[in-house]
Amino acid sequence: MKACFIENFGGRDNLKIAELPKPQADDGQVLIRIHAAGVNPVDWKIREGLLKDKFPHRFPVILGWELAGVVEEVGANVSRFNPGDPVYAYARLPEIHHGTYAEYIALPESHPARKPEKLSMIEAAGVPLTALTAWQAIEAGGLQQGQSVFILGASGGVGTCAVQLAALKGARVIGLASAANHAYVRSLGAEAVIDYQRGDFIQSFGELFPDGADLVLDFQGGDTLARSQLCTRPGGRLVSIVEEIEESVLKKRDVRFTYVFVAPNAPQLDQIRELIDADRFKIHVAHSFSLDEVAQAHAQMETGHTRGKIVLRIA
Repeated sequence: MKACFIENFGGRDNLKIAELPKPQADDGQVLIRIHAAGVNPVDWKIREGLLKDKFPHRFPVILGWELAGVVEEVGANVSRFNPGDPVYAYARLPEIHHGTYAEYIALPESHPARKPEKLSMIEAAGVPLTALTAWQAIEAGGLQQGQSVFILGASGGVGTCAVQLAALKGARVIGLASAANHAYVRSLGAEAVIDYQRGDFIQSFGELFPDGADLVLDFQGGDTLARSQLCTRPGGRLVSIVEEIEESVLKKRDVRFTYVFVAPNAPQLDQIRELIDADRFKIHVAHSFSLDEVAQAHAQMETGHTRGKIVLRIA
């Protein structure tokens, strides 16, 4: 099968495209013919070796954790799917080795869910990792109807999902994004958007919500994460999907912090599919590239300024 892989950690010049052995569907697995694969920040971080101590890996490493495709074969004891079923999945496995930048992948049948009918394969490939990340971050933050949530990185892949899911919960949503993306973030359900390029976002947020937010969702990390606790109310919650925060920093304020690393969850993908097919949740694919253009896709992802999703066309 055709696949994009790395044999060593490093820059985009390490990305190789060649034929690799086609996987087989073992007991309890489904073999999926991949039509499209989502591209996410975690992909270039794996490529660079930034997560080599966090996850076991085995070269050659096929990158990618997100897909839409069709079930080609089912292994023994599989009951949820049949050949020909269109599916989408967050495809993280215990070992980083078989990823979604390839024509085929074998996954436990517990990972995929049926693809939303209203989405193309390219659109559906941009949903699972980002939507599940947003869903699980909101759950970790305990967001309730009527509460306020400040979303940092509101126009990115995870951010656009979080804005919509939080608004569907009946929360008051405030986003942090560049001025060029304000109308877009508002269209997703935010009642206010702050320009991170203009002045101090802490001050701007305080002018809008002087009591602070019930929940801050950090999708950016770095100094933005450390400072974002100043936007929470006393006893408020701060959730990051990017990195941990020093406990010594948190002790200065009454803030409860949670770090979330998304886990595969097919039942949640089923609920997300229902929202999509009911026209209550949408995905925006900003760029699609062929598999041969994977280096361009990574270059775009590494800018950190993509509105919505980047997707690779596999089939």
